[in-house]
Amino acid sequence: MARYTGPVCRLCRREGEKLFLKGDRCYSSKCAIESREGSPGVHSRFRGRVSEYKVQLREKQKVKRMYRLLEKQFRAVFHQADRLRGVTGENLLQLLESRLDNMVYRAGFASSRAEGRQIVGHGHILVNGKPVNIPSYQVKEGDVLTVRETSRGIGRINESMSAVEARRVPDWIELDRGTYTAKIRALPSREQLTHPMREQLIVELYSK
Repeated sequence: MARYTGPVCRLCRREGEKLFLKGDRCYSSKCAIESREGSPGVHSRFRGRVSEYKVQLREKQKVKRMYRLLEKQFRAVFHQADRLRGVTGENLLQLLESRLDNMVYRAGFASSRAEGRQIVGHGHILVNGKPVNIPSYQVKEGDVLTVRETSRGIGRINESMSAVEARRVPDWIELDRGTYTAKIRALPSREQLTHPMREQLIVELYSK
């Protein structure tokens, strides 16, 4: 599967805010947003005028990069959200949050979404007792995520769980560190997603 392999701190600087792509580094003074000013590139100060389209595009790019998806993948999720009942923007964010790689990150088994995708892809996660290695798998309310017993000695998983207090496990996930288990109490509502995202701009962009 295609994926972005360039410097991820550059993406945060381009969007002008933390997207939490680098795991624990994002919570330290080494974060590029805090240590370096401005957007990347020689001509970063000369970005041209700010149009309505540019604002919409930047919001889409920000959310897409935050969840570590490429354009084709992100557009497919949007079309799925558009077919569901309810508000399309809220459906979009809930579908993104329901991805297995994101839930592994939210539960504290991984320090970033990219690491969560790798952990899932390598078969270290069970969903309701069954192995699932598809990062885009849609987790449902009541599902139980468990780290395989043979994978519980992996250093990165244990390091991430030790540092989970800095990120804070969200209210909709019940984490049991002793058994490496996370139960999905409910899918998150829009109010519970605290990262600043203006999903209506994405809907307007794709509706043109």
